[in-house]
Amino acid sequence: MSVANLRNQVLQIIRAGIAAVDPYRLVKEQVKPEKGNLCLPNGEIFRLDACDRVFIFGAGKGAVPMAVSLRELLGDKFSGGVVITKYGHAAISGMKNPKENPSLQIFEASHPLPDEKGLQATRVLLDCCQELTEKDLAFVVITGGGSALMEYLPQGISLADLQQLNQILLESGAGIHQINTIRKHISLIKGGQLARAIAPAACVSLILSDVIGDRLSVIASGPTAPDESTFQDAMELLEQLGIRERIPANIANYLQAGLNGKIPETPKAGDPIFNNVSNTILGNIRLCLKRAAQEAEKLGYNPVILTSRLHGEAREVAGVLADIVREVLQNDEPVKKPACLLTGGETTVHIKGSGKGGRNQELALAFALNDIQSDFCFASCGTDGTDGPTNAAGAVVDTQTPTRAKTKGLDARTYLKNNDAWHFFKALDDLIITGPTGTNVMDMQVALIP
Repeated sequence: MSVANLRNQVLQIIRAGIAAVDPYRLVKEQVKPEKGNLCLPNGEIFRLDACDRVFIFGAGKGAVPMAVSLRELLGDKFSGGVVITKYGHAAISGMKNPKENPSLQIFEASHPLPDEKGLQATRVLLDCCQELTEKDLAFVVITGGGSALMEYLPQGISLADLQQLNQILLESGAGIHQINTIRKHISLIKGGQLARAIAPAACVSLILSDVIGDRLSVIASGPTAPDESTFQDAMELLEQLGIRERIPANIANYLQAGLNGKIPETPKAGDPIFNNVSNTILGNIRLCLKRAAQEAEKLGYNPVILTSRLHGEAREVAGVLADIVREVLQNDEPVKKPACLLTGGETTVHIKGSGKGGRNQELALAFALNDIQSDFCFASCGTDGTDGPTNAAGAVVDTQTPTRAKTKGLDARTYLKNNDAWHFFKALDDLIITGPTGTNVMDMQVALIP
């Protein structure tokens, strides 16, 4: 099979996986209206007729299509709402125009670094929450990206402080669990605090998971879930990451005050505010990979999902995946050729260079350095369509990548050392460009061995 055909098939498999976790469709498939009620996939039933008003709140890269889909299901019971998404994500192709629903206020803000628009939108959302009573129902749609997009800061911590902290955390190689533990403890909306704001109204959260293990307290920093982490955990993580002395003084002082008991902890399991809260995950990377495997099987491959919990330093993970490809090529293990290897999760990158890229592009570049001689095609792609601070979702490599790079005078090791995968793949026209997909369930990797 030609390299071009292999590449087309890899991209076809990726598209199929992403389509399976389309937020608009997931709501329609799993939230069912029935005789004035809404039935959730976990068996819970909510009587809309018993509610005075029904609102929709939320944040994330896929929050708008979820909100619009839910708004259509609610019909005349919908009373209003506020949803915050990333710039360019308010009108995903194929989704009904949000402007048709003027009572659903949609705001765009910055991601991964928060900005003033996000803070302003969150204030509008919390102002709406203040009007809620025990006779109201609030749906909260949550997807990846919510941590940066939805934020309300304590007095004394500025937006500049928050931006500096986020940049330091992103460059440190910290995992999302670690990052969110710290962010939750300098926020007045994360770590269950949105549930506190919604109370005494009932709160029903519909969630698209973008974290390994689908932990409710980590997805978008768990705004409606009990928080098991503490101020002490946050301070210890800063020490472990070696960034304690680099963070803004206002943030360090606030965390220390929390550690000293001068600031209340985030709400924990057993807090009465969660008595009327329901959290349901509608989609995750596992669902994405299963659909991708089905597509690969249609194309004649033997698919295997190696893991949906891929993590670790991107360039190190690349070496492990390359070794598995070699194992298939030489021994038909763990699956016989023609094979499709599928993984999903979220790797990390310790940024030491001054280049441009993201974890998926870095993983693909490190994979290419393994210089596998037999036919294969490999791609790593962010399901949200954005890999790091770039316009690419990821990149694709194959048997010919090293030769083509050499012909153009591109030294892959130099680009990798400088964390500059974007320019390497841009020169080869091997970037995966999807634009915003409207969903977000971490990253997926696909390897085809004919």
